Amino acid sequence: MQSGVFFAAPRTAEIEFGAGRLAGIAEDVARVAGAGAPVVAVVDAALMSIGPGADLASALEAGGSPVALYVEIAGEPKEAQVDAIAEIARAIGARAVVAMGGGAALDAGKLAACVAADEAPARGYALGAAPLPSPRLGLICIPTTAGTGSEVTRTAVISTEDGAKLWYWGEALQPDLALLDPLLTLSLPPHITAWTGLDAYVHALEATTNHHRSPVSALHGHAALRLLAAHLPDAVARPDDLAARSAVLWGATQAGLAINVGSTAIAHCVSHALGTLGPVHHGLATVLAQEAALAWQVEGELNAGGEGPFAAVAAASGTSLAEFPQWFSDFISRCDVARRLPPGFAAIGAEALAREMLAPANAPMKEATLRVFGPGEVEALAARVMALAA
Repeated sequence: MQSGVFFAAPRTAEIEFGAGRLAGIAEDVARVAGAGAPVVAVVDAALMSIGPGADLASALEAGGSPVALYVEIAGEPKEAQVDAIAEIARAIGARAVVAMGGGAALDAGKLAACVAADEAPARGYALGAAPLPSPRLGLICIPTTAGTGSEVTRTAVISTEDGAKLWYWGEALQPDLALLDPLLTLSLPPHITAWTGLDAYVHALEATTNHHRSPVSALHGHAALRLLAAHLPDAVARPDDLAARSAVLWGATQAGLAINVGSTAIAHCVSHALGTLGPVHHGLATVLAQEAALAWQVEGELNAGGEGPFAAVAAASGTSLAEFPQWFSDFISRCDVARRLPPGFAAIGAEALAREMLAPANAPMKEATLRVFGPGEVEALAARVMALAA
């Protein structure tokens, strides 16, 4: 860091971590929004059938909070769902939103807690078109996947009805409390554990290697890389290993803290472009994109002398810069990830992906990438990614 250059980190959520920590949610709501505060609980649809969603509602009600459940989030969160949650919050006079699930439920709950303070639809705040309303409702996020880090970030990604992904950002999106209970991750199937955990690894990698990197993103990002490199394969292979699950959950949150100050880069540019073109799990799309780009990125650093941020990422992962692309590919294999895009992508083609990568919603992530793209290199990367749909 240059002498005389100072970096101010944004406010972060309070973080509570512990197995069984969900049991104290009523006290958390009282602290954030007042005892007996009416609450909208935004719960991933799948969690209502396997227990945690009902446990959340029961704990809130036992604490004296009237609860309105919203359980319609399955897959990418939509603008209309955010607007519906906000309308429910207004109707019951909610003073808090508690969001539980993966990144989709957390992002929807975060944005709804903001726009509930206004009558305008969510779309009016997309891509920074207007400052988010402030103050917002109290906001508690409870991740049940160890991936997006949304529980500690000031961003949300919401889809339009036609599938386009829109970014929202602002300090109002930063939750008051991130409640991390590793018991809630035990029911994740191995392939989702792998996809979400690798997404977190890429968050840490990108936050520490792009133009927006900082000492703060390196502090959190390198810690995340060490945890995920050491424990993610064990969490995939042994889903009931609470120690591995705990390490991966904390690693994913550390990665979220890293992107909160360091943002993302080319892998997320590609994955968001893929998500606009067709249905694909965000974590899978991200890790496939990162593998396709990594050798090119490392080559750039090797050509510049080999002592840069990718060397630090390689060291945190337990390898060298020259061996890092192969190590990363082996890491994906150890997590038992099939390198395959959904069949529908075969008919889309690399040209469409390259065009979407350059769209206004995605281009900033490309521009944040440390190595500059030369003529034809965006198209070449798109072709490598789309070959996985053949």
